[in-house]
Amino acid sequence: MDSTVAEQVIATPAAEALIESLRQRHGPVLFHQSGGCCDGSSPMCYPQDDFIVGDRDVRLGEIAGAPFYISPSQFEYWKHTQLIIDVVPGRGGMFSLENGEGVRFLTRSRLFGDDEVNSLIAAGRFGKA
Repeated sequence: MDSTVAEQVIATPAAEALIESLRQRHGPVLFHQSGGCCDGSSPMCYPQDDFIVGDRDVRLGEIAGAPFYISPSQFEYWKHTQLIIDVVPGRGGMFSLENGEGVRFLTRSRLFGDDEVNSLIAAGRFGKA
C-alpha cells in the first residue's frame, strides 16, 4: 500500500483562482462546510478573523492555502469521499465572500478507494471506522 495519506479536500484551478482573488481583497480566508439550513451544504468562505471554528469541527486540509473545516455530523456523512471544491456561475452563499461575484463555490465529491480509506485510517484521519 502507498504510504501517502489521501487528500480529503482539493480545489479545481478555478476555485484556486477565486480563493486567491478573495485573499487579495480580504486577507487570509478559511472555508467551512456546514450542511446548515440557510445556504444548504455550500462551502462557505470567510475572512479567518471573522469566523470562529467550533471545538468539534474537523480540519480536512487546505485548499489554495486556506484551511478547510467541516462540521462533525457532515464529516461522518462525507468521510468516505474526497471533497472537490469547484466554482460555478451563480450567487454565492449569503455570508460567503464570493457572494456578489457572479460565481459560487460548489462541493463535488468522489468516493475514496480502499487504499485511500486505509491510508486515512492508518493516519487517524477517518474518524470512527
